[in-house]
Amino acid sequence: MYNQRMTKILYRAHAVQRMFERKISIKRARQVFTTGETIEDHSDDMTSPSRLILGWEGKRPIHMVVSEKIEEVIVITAYSPDSAQWTKDFKRRRS
Repeated sequence: MYNQRMTKILYRAHAVQRMFERKISIKRARQVFTTGETIEDHSDDMTSPSRLILGWEGKRPIHMVVSEKIEEVIVITAYSPDSAQWTKDFKRRRS
C-alpha cells in the first residue's frame, strides 16, 4: 500500500522525457499513482517486477508503468493509451 510519507517516487529519464512530450505533469503522475487502479500486475516478472496503473485527468485516460521496491517507486513511463489498442474502459488490451 502506498504511504506518501515513506515512499520515494523516482522518475527514470525516459519517463520524464515521455511525460514532457505527452504533457503529463509530475503532479498528475503522482495523482495517477496514488488514486489510480492497477490494471496489469507483473510483480512475478523476475527481470523487472512492475504494474500498469490506469488513472484519469478529467476524461483523459493515463497509463503509468511503475516498479516498486521497499519505500521506493520507480516510474518507468506514462502515456495516454490508444483507444484502438485498448478496450473502451482502457483496462484491457484488444486482441
